[in-house]
Amino acid sequence: MTADLYSSCNQCSRKCGANRLQGKCGVCGETDEVRVAVACLHFGEEPLITVHGGSGTIFITGCTLKCAFCQNYQISQDGMGRAVSSDEFTEICLRLQELGAENINIVTGSHGIPRLAEYIPAAQKAGCTIPFCWNSSAYESVEMLELLKPYVKIWLPDLKTLDSKLSASLFSASDYPRTAEKAISWMLENFPMNVTEVPAKNDYTDSNGEKWRKGEIKEKMLQGVIVRHLFMPGKFMETADVLEWLKENADGKACLSLMNQYTPVPFAEDADRLERRKKALGAIENRLVSSQEDSDLQDLIEAYDFDWLFYQELTDDTSWLPDFTRLQPFSNKLAKPVWHWSKGFNF
Repeated sequence: MTADLYSSCNQCSRKCGANRLQGKCGVCGETDEVRVAVACLHFGEEPLITVHGGSGTIFITGCTLKCAFCQNYQISQDGMGRAVSSDEFTEICLRLQELGAENINIVTGSHGIPRLAEYIPAAQKAGCTIPFCWNSSAYESVEMLELLKPYVKIWLPDLKTLDSKLSASLFSASDYPRTAEKAISWMLENFPMNVTEVPAKNDYTDSNGEKWRKGEIKEKMLQGVIVRHLFMPGKFMETADVLEWLKENADGKACLSLMNQYTPVPFAEDADRLERRKKALGAIENRLVSSQEDSDLQDLIEAYDFDWLFYQELTDDTSWLPDFTRLQPFSNKLAKPVWHWSKGFNF
């Protein structure tokens, strides 16, 4: 069955028909191999999945969506990463678990679901007992998500926009809103929230500088959905539309993570690609979020009164932007690298 899904690829809504089994790349930029760029303990994810030990993130190379503003463009669009076997994937998962990861967080794996639906249970059979998270754009079909249903417990989809014109400009995907709504609705229906409390095993200081003592309690998601939405500067009404949909369809069933850290990325690309990207980014105001916008967003979420919601403090610090050419792509307070495409575990 896996071979059939790659031989004339229609896994995502692009339906490009590429024979990825024969080394041809789909729109996602990938063949049938699972390629990985970086694995790390990440301390900058939502508190319910970071908890005390950090989220064990595995960044998959390639992407079906290719957002014009993507901070991870080096791996999502430029192909940085290398192929890993099921055994090496398992080794990465087990190493993250050994180092205290609260979960295994698969980042941007939508184009490789059939292979990952084989790799994940292999890792679980080998002794990976912590929950698997699926961290994606939600630009994926329900049929593909069904392949992951037995193995993934935590879902972290984006709901980027419900405006088809905006998604056509930024992602070349006018069907994104409809596709994402269906995918997220499936997640909400199949994975109700299960949150528990866990004590810290040791004294430590978290990424925000807050000190935690051994035995102090944090909440931890064992199962459920966290829907992420990134506010795009100058697009307040688009965010209001997304929050309205989430209030009607997800409130009480999932956690909302409203993010205000939109940051212009210093893309290192040739002139033609930069010009195309600049044209796509003309659909929004490519700048940091203003203090007035931040205040307006806080008023909006207060009016909606969601049961579960995360919202971060506004900052103009851009040092968190990753650079995947480095063995440590993030700041030291945000992540602890475990595996890198250029070195494996050997650094």
